[in-house]
Amino acid sequence: IPILTTVPSDLYGVAIATRDGTLYTAGDMDYRFSIQSVSKPFTAALIMQQQSPELLREKIGVEPTGLPFNSKMALEIYDDRSVNPMVNAGAISAVSLVQADSEAARWEMVNANLEAFAGGKLPLLEEVYTSEYKTAWGNRGIANLLYNYGRLYCDPEEALRVYTRQCSVGIDVKDLAIMGATLANEGVNPISGQEVLAARHVPELLAIMATAGFYDESGEWMYSAGLPAKTGVGGGIVAVVPGRFAIVAFSPRLNEAGNSVRSMRAI
Repeated sequence: IPILTTVPSDLYGVAIATRDGTLYTAGDMDYRFSIQSVSKPFTAALIMQQQSPELLREKIGVEPTGLPFNSKMALEIYDDRSVNPMVNAGAISAVSLVQADSEAARWEMVNANLEAFAGGKLPLLEEVYTSEYKTAWGNRGIANLLYNYGRLYCDPEEALRVYTRQCSVGIDVKDLAIMGATLANEGVNPISGQEVLAARHVPELLAIMATAGFYDESGEWMYSAGLPAKTGVGGGIVAVVPGRFAIVAFSPRLNEAGNSVRSMRAI
């Protein structure tokens, strides 16, 4: 994503949010970065809440691919094609499963869900969206392949646009910490008091994050950190300590798997 190369590399913020909403922060806590793939579990939660975890498993899948997050090979290797909502193929498919009768309504539901987890308004970073959408040839190929295999549930370009908008939402570490704390608090946002995800579904979502939240480094992450977490190429990571708190870090420098080096070390 070309515009991500313009983000100052030395930015570094950390936040912890307890299940009662208490925040502890350090560093660049007010800098808004694009949420990117950290958005994926929250849209998966929307599918669980709107419909059911069983539908998510049937229509997308829950197995980790063991391949890079943007792999097209995974669509050919696995019979389920989309495989998992934590990688691009499954996340694009998840957006297409949102119950909506128009693209505008689909985006509104996805965005409103992210804001419900954060407990406040989140801006769309238009420059990020434009940069990402103009260069989304790999994701466009994934969307079209999914549609060809019957594993995409709306028009491919519509799904791609809404997915790209989802990834272009701007957050800071405080927003993301509250989103994680909502999962630590059994699906209830500690700031607003809103139940965003039914408590009975939270363990299922955390299981997907634990097994596939770090792409093809998920096993190494669980071995070293042991926390269900989600990472994104924007430099953010959210990790959840169930029943207690969420730990979030942001730093733009990534390793080869697309995970923030400093954020991983901080958590």
